[in-house]
Amino acid sequence: MSDLPVNHLVDRLSEKLFDKKWLLSTAESCTGGMISAAITSKAGSSSVFDRGFVTYSNEAKMDMLSVSAETLAQYGAVSEQTAIEMTKGALKNSRAHIAVSVTGIAGPDGGSKDKPVGLVYIGYGLKGGVIQSTKHNFTGNREDVRTQTTKEALKHLLSIIK
Repeated sequence: MSDLPVNHLVDRLSEKLFDKKWLLSTAESCTGGMISAAITSKAGSSSVFDRGFVTYSNEAKMDMLSVSAETLAQYGAVSEQTAIEMTKGALKNSRAHIAVSVTGIAGPDGGSKDKPVGLVYIGYGLKGGVIQSTKHNFTGNREDVRTQTTKEALKHLLSIIK
Protein backbone atom coordinates (compact mmCIF):
# COMPACT_ATOMS: atom_id res chain seq x y z
CA MET A 1 0.00 0.00 0.00
CA SER A 2 3.03 2.28 0.47
CA ASP A 3 3.50 3.06 -3.21
CA LEU A 4 -0.14 3.19 -4.28
CA PRO A 5 -1.11 6.41 -6.06
CA VAL A 6 -3.60 8.71 -4.35
CA ASN A 7 -6.45 7.70 -6.67
CA HIS A 8 -6.04 4.01 -5.75
CA LEU A 9 -6.09 4.86 -2.05
CA VAL A 10 -9.21 6.96 -2.62
CA ASP A 11 -10.86 4.06 -4.48
CA ARG A 12 -10.15 1.63 -1.63
CA LEU A 13 -11.26 4.08 1.05
CA SER A 14 -14.44 5.00 -0.84
CA GLU A 15 -15.37 1.33 -1.26
CA LYS A 16 -14.89 0.64 2.45
CA LEU A 17 -16.85 3.74 3.49
CA PHE A 18 -19.63 2.91 1.02
CA ASP A 19 -19.88 -0.69 2.28
CA LYS A 20 -20.24 0.53 5.87
CA LYS A 21 -22.53 3.43 4.90
CA TRP A 22 -20.12 5.78 6.66
CA LEU A 23 -19.43 9.43 6.00
CA LEU A 24 -15.99 11.05 6.16
CA SER A 25 -15.03 14.52 7.27
CA THR A 26 -11.63 16.18 6.91
CA ALA A 27 -9.91 18.97 8.85
CA GLU A 28 -6.96 20.28 6.88
CA SER A 29 -4.33 22.88 7.52
CA CYS A 30 -1.06 22.32 5.63
CA THR A 31 -2.77 20.48 2.75
CA GLY A 32 -5.29 23.26 2.18
CA GLY A 33 -8.04 20.91 1.03
CA MET A 34 -5.99 18.38 -0.96
CA ILE A 35 -7.47 15.42 0.92
CA SER A 36 -11.02 16.65 0.34
CA ALA A 37 -10.19 17.30 -3.32
CA ALA A 38 -8.76 13.79 -3.71
CA ILE A 39 -11.89 12.20 -2.21
CA THR A 40 -14.34 14.35 -4.17
CA SER A 41 -12.51 13.80 -7.47
CA LYS A 42 -14.15 10.36 -7.53
CA ALA A 43 -17.65 10.17 -8.97
CA GLY A 44 -20.18 9.21 -6.31
CA SER A 45 -18.17 10.76 -3.49
CA SER A 46 -21.30 12.40 -2.07
CA SER A 47 -22.27 9.00 -0.66
CA VAL A 48 -19.10 8.85 1.50
CA PHE A 49 -17.95 12.46 2.03
CA ASP A 50 -19.81 14.83 4.36
CA ARG A 51 -17.61 17.92 4.53
CA GLY A 52 -14.13 19.31 4.77
CA PHE A 53 -12.77 22.07 6.97
CA VAL A 54 -9.76 24.03 5.72
CA THR A 55 -8.49 25.67 8.88
CA TYR A 56 -5.20 27.28 7.97
CA SER A 57 -5.16 29.91 10.73
CA ASN A 58 -5.33 29.34 14.47
CA GLU A 59 -8.54 31.38 14.52
CA ALA A 60 -10.13 29.03 11.99
CA LYS A 61 -9.07 26.02 14.05
CA MET A 62 -10.74 27.55 17.10
CA ASP A 63 -13.86 28.86 15.33
CA MET A 64 -14.64 25.88 13.09
CA LEU A 65 -13.21 22.93 15.03
CA SER A 66 -13.28 24.08 18.67
CA VAL A 67 -9.51 23.67 19.08
CA SER A 68 -8.78 25.34 22.41
CA ALA A 69 -6.70 28.49 22.63
CA GLU A 70 -4.85 26.83 25.51
CA THR A 71 -3.80 23.90 23.32
CA LEU A 72 -2.56 26.24 20.61
CA ALA A 73 -0.68 28.40 23.13
CA GLN A 74 0.90 25.46 24.99
CA TYR A 75 1.69 23.07 22.13
CA GLY A 76 1.34 25.12 18.95
CA ALA A 77 -0.71 24.57 15.82
CA VAL A 78 1.69 21.86 14.65
CA SER A 79 1.32 19.31 17.44
CA GLU A 80 -0.20 15.98 18.32
CA GLN A 81 -2.64 17.70 20.67
CA THR A 82 -3.89 20.09 17.98
CA ALA A 83 -4.30 17.27 15.43
CA ILE A 84 -6.40 15.31 17.93
CA GLU A 85 -8.59 18.32 18.74
CA MET A 86 -9.00 19.03 15.02
CA THR A 87 -10.22 15.48 14.43
CA LYS A 88 -12.61 15.68 17.38
CA GLY A 89 -13.91 19.00 16.06
CA ALA A 90 -14.46 17.58 12.58
CA LEU A 91 -16.48 14.72 14.04
CA LYS A 92 -18.44 17.00 16.36
CA ASN A 93 -19.28 19.54 13.66
CA SER A 94 -20.35 17.11 10.94
CA ARG A 95 -22.44 14.03 10.27
CA ALA A 96 -19.27 11.98 9.78
CA HIS A 97 -18.54 8.58 11.30
CA ILE A 98 -14.80 8.91 10.64
CA ALA A 99 -12.50 11.91 10.34
CA VAL A 100 -8.92 12.85 9.60
CA SER A 101 -6.96 16.00 10.34
CA VAL A 102 -3.58 17.28 9.21
CA THR A 103 -1.43 20.05 10.61
CA GLY A 104 2.17 20.65 9.69
CA ILE A 105 4.89 22.71 8.09
CA ALA A 106 4.94 22.28 4.32
CA GLY A 107 7.73 24.81 3.74
CA PRO A 108 9.84 26.11 2.30
CA ASP A 109 9.74 28.52 5.25
CA GLY A 110 8.22 28.34 8.71
CA GLY A 111 10.33 25.55 10.16
CA SER A 112 12.47 25.69 13.28
CA LYS A 113 14.91 23.39 15.07
CA ASP A 114 12.10 21.87 17.13
CA LYS A 115 9.56 21.85 14.30
CA PRO A 116 11.35 21.50 10.95
CA VAL A 117 9.83 21.79 7.49
CA GLY A 118 8.19 18.47 6.71
CA LEU A 119 6.89 17.88 10.24
CA VAL A 120 3.23 16.86 10.03
CA TYR A 121 0.80 15.44 12.55
CA ILE A 122 -2.11 13.41 11.20
CA GLY A 123 -5.07 12.88 13.50
CA TYR A 124 -7.73 10.27 12.77
CA GLY A 125 -10.50 8.38 14.47
CA LEU A 126 -14.07 7.22 14.64
CA LYS A 127 -17.03 9.01 16.21
CA GLY A 128 -17.30 7.68 19.75
CA GLY A 129 -13.92 5.98 19.49
CA VAL A 130 -10.29 6.69 20.24
CA ILE A 131 -8.73 9.59 18.35
CA GLN A 132 -5.09 9.02 17.43
CA SER A 133 -2.34 11.19 16.06
CA THR A 134 0.77 10.11 14.21
CA LYS A 135 3.89 12.23 13.74
CA HIS A 136 5.51 12.25 10.31
CA ASN A 137 8.69 13.83 9.00
CA PHE A 138 8.30 14.20 5.25
CA THR A 139 11.01 15.32 2.84
CA GLY A 140 11.11 17.27 -0.39
CA ASN A 141 9.64 20.55 -1.50
CA ARG A 142 6.31 22.05 -0.44
CA GLU A 143 4.30 20.05 -2.98
CA ASP A 144 6.09 16.82 -2.01
CA VAL A 145 5.25 17.35 1.68
CA ARG A 146 1.61 18.09 0.90
CA THR A 147 1.28 15.08 -1.42
CA GLN A 148 2.94 12.73 1.08
CA THR A 149 0.63 14.09 3.80
CA THR A 150 -2.45 13.42 1.66
CA LYS A 151 -1.36 9.84 0.91
CA GLU A 152 -0.53 9.07 4.54
CA ALA A 153 -3.83 10.55 5.75
CA LEU A 154 -5.71 8.22 3.38
CA LYS A 155 -3.64 5.26 4.62
CA HIS A 156 -4.40 6.11 8.25
CA LEU A 157 -8.11 6.20 7.46
CA LEU A 158 -7.88 2.82 5.76
CA SER A 159 -6.03 1.39 8.75
CA ILE A 160 -8.85 2.11 11.21
CA ILE A 161 -11.76 0.83 9.13
CA LYS A 162 -12.36 -2.77 10.13
